[in-house]
Amino acid sequence: MLKYKEEIKEERKEQVIKEFLPYIKYTAYRFSWKLPRHVTIDDLISVGLMGLMDALSRFQPGKVKLKTYAELRIKGAMIDELRATAWIPRSMRKKIEGINNARMKLEKKHGRKPDDVEVAKSMKMPLKDYFKILQYATCSNPVRLEDFKNSKYADSDLNITECIADPKAKSPLSILEEKDTKKRLGGLIDTLPHKEKMVLALYYYEELTMQEIGRVLNITESRVCQIHSQALGKLKEKIKKEVKN
Repeated sequence: MLKYKEEIKEERKEQVIKEFLPYIKYTAYRFSWKLPRHVTIDDLISVGLMGLMDALSRFQPGKVKLKTYAELRIKGAMIDELRATAWIPRSMRKKIEGINNARMKLEKKHGRKPDDVEVAKSMKMPLKDYFKILQYATCSNPVRLEDFKNSKYADSDLNITECIADPKAKSPLSILEEKDTKKRLGGLIDTLPHKEKMVLALYYYEELTMQEIGRVLNITESRVCQIHSQALGKLKEKIKKEVKN
């Protein structure tokens, strides 16, 4: 790692980010077993990069080493993301893991898949409680309604979600206000430098990862993260000025 005696200057940030990338990826892969289906490792790496950028902007030399501070912020950002996406209580997740472990032990011992009664008995758990935990385990794997099709309309383009009333449907007025906001935001984005506009478009509209954007623009992943952070910072300032006016 570099020796940091002064504040991290803008031109050195890319080099610093490049140095921390291996740690970010290593940490993301360590957490990969905790990821819900709808969150990818690339998502977690992006969160780690944003955590690093936050650390670089907040770092104050002299109080603590940058390496220590940045690693804490990177790991903390990933943990916050996992907590935000995990809606099942930690205690329940531990019980689900306990059932899975007990099931694997019995299968290894008897050379066959155990039934529910055997698993519950091995855990000294009432069958009623056992099935309640299994119900949580089933609900912990979100599925998309779009994946289900009524056999009666299997050959049609009918989407099941189109048949469900939306209790949060927007009013015509709110739709107009949203369009106006998007138009204003689009105008502010147009004032940004070309490369910053490209990064925002590829990340938010094309939904590419930082790594994929780097390949498209022929720049490093760390540079993409830096440009993304700069663009968001400029937009925030522009929005503040517009609100005041």
